[in-house]
Amino acid sequence: MSDPPQIPYRFERSHTVAHVVEEFSGLQAGVTTETRVSVSGRLMLRRDQGRIAFGTLQDASGRVQLFATASATPDFERFTTLSIGDWIGVDGVVMTTRRGELSVRVDSWVTLARTRRQFPDKWHGLTDPDTRYRRRYLDLWVSEEARTVFTRRSAILSGLRRRLDAQGFMEVETPMLHPIPGGAAAKPFVTRHEALDADLYLRVAPELYLKRLVVGGMERVYEIGRVFRNEGLSTRHNPEFTMLELYQAYADHGDIMELTENLVAGVAGEVCGSTTVVYGGREIDFAAPWRRLTMEQAIAECSGLEVSLDSPPTELRDCCERLGIAVDASWGPGKMLLEIYEKAAEPNLWGPVFVTDYPAEVSPLSRNHRSRPGYTERFEGIAAGRELCNAFTELTDPDEQRSRFEAQAALRAGGDDEAMAVDEDYLRALEYGLPPTGGLGIGVDRLTMLLCDTHAIRDALLFPTLRPDPSL
Repeated sequence: MSDPPQIPYRFERSHTVAHVVEEFSGLQAGVTTETRVSVSGRLMLRRDQGRIAFGTLQDASGRVQLFATASATPDFERFTTLSIGDWIGVDGVVMTTRRGELSVRVDSWVTLARTRRQFPDKWHGLTDPDTRYRRRYLDLWVSEEARTVFTRRSAILSGLRRRLDAQGFMEVETPMLHPIPGGAAAKPFVTRHEALDADLYLRVAPELYLKRLVVGGMERVYEIGRVFRNEGLSTRHNPEFTMLELYQAYADHGDIMELTENLVAGVAGEVCGSTTVVYGGREIDFAAPWRRLTMEQAIAECSGLEVSLDSPPTELRDCCERLGIAVDASWGPGKMLLEIYEKAAEPNLWGPVFVTDYPAEVSPLSRNHRSRPGYTERFEGIAAGRELCNAFTELTDPDEQRSRFEAQAALRAGGDDEAMAVDEDYLRALEYGLPPTGGLGIGVDRLTMLLCDTHAIRDALLFPTLRPDPSL
C-alpha cells in the first residue's frame, strides 16, 4: 500500500448532504444517475463486504451513504482502512442500491483530516455527561439532540433580534469591563488593568450603560451579550451566560409586560411551531396574555401564607424559620418577603405568569409603585418554576437613586458581596434627565432550555464552565 497523499489545503464541494437527499429523495431502487456531486464530511460508519465497502458520510446538514467498489474506487484498499471520524471529500455520481438506499458512488476521494483518537460511533455515542460537555466537538457529531438544541438556540437569537428590530429597537454594544460593578445584585469577577493601575469588573449586567444611552436620546435600545457573575455552578446557573436587555423610553412596566409576552410567544411559535411547548412532560402555553399575580398573591396561592410588607417583622421572621430560611440581622421586611416567595411560591408556579410588585428594599433600580408604598413597579416572568425575565419601570429620580445606592453600599460594607456600589457617573447621567422608561432582561439560556426541553443550563451552552479536567 502506498503512502497516504498530502492533506489538501481546500476542497471544493458542489452539494451539502441535505441538498443531495432533498434533490434525489424519490429515486427508485437500483438507479444510477448521471449527476455527479462532490460532498465532504466525517466518515461515521464503514462496513466492508469483500470487494464492496459502504460508508456513512455526515456533514453539518445530514448523512448519506457512500458506495465504494474495488473496481471503480481509487485506493480502495486504503479506503477500507479509514477510521471512523476521518474527514474525507468524495466525488461521484448519485445512485441507489438494490435495496433503495440513496448513495454517492465513490469515483474519487481524498482524506481531508485524520482522527488520531478513537471516535465515538453512532451506536454507543458519549454516555458520560461530563465528557459530553468537555468534548462538545464530539457530542455534536454523535448526538442529534445536541445539534437540535444549538440550531434552535441560534434561531431563538435571530428571532429575538428580528422582532426587536421590527419594533424600532437599535442593537448596541456596551462595555464588558466596568470600573464599578452594578446593574444587578451579584458578586462580580474582578481583574486588574495594569496600564490604568486600576481594578475592573466583568459586567454583571449592561443595565446602567444602556440607560445612559436613553439619556443620550436613543429611545429604544437592546443588547444581547454575555454577563458574568461569580457564583456557584448548578442546573440553573453558569458563571457566564447570555442576557437580552432592552430599554424603551416613555414606557412603564405594563408596556414591558405586553412586549415580553408577545416577544416570547412569537419566538416560541417560530422556533417550535406553536406557542405551546412541552417541558418536562408538561405543557406551557406562552400565548399572550400571561397571568398576573402580585408577590403576596403568589405566596398565598402556593403556600396558604398570608403575608405582606404590612405583616409584623416577627411574623415574617417566623415564616422564614418555618420554611428553613436563615434570616440575616440586616434583612428588612422586603427581603424576608422575597425569601418567603422564592422558597414557598416561585418553584410551584408553572406559568407563564408575571409576578409583580416587588419590595423596594430588594429592587434598587426600580421606580416606586404609584399606588403601593414600599413596593416597586417591578415584575419577573416565571415559567416552569424558575425566573425567565426581570423587568420594571425604571427609577429616574437621581436623588432617590442615590439613596438606594447608599443603602446598597452600606450592605456591601457590611459584608454583602452581591450588593451594589454607588455609581457617581450613572447618577450624573440621571441628573441630565432620564425620561419615563421601561426595561427588561431575559435570560437567553433559560429561554433556550424552555423551548428545547432541556433541564440543565449546561445543555443550552456550547461550552459550559466546568471544574478543571483531571485527565489533562
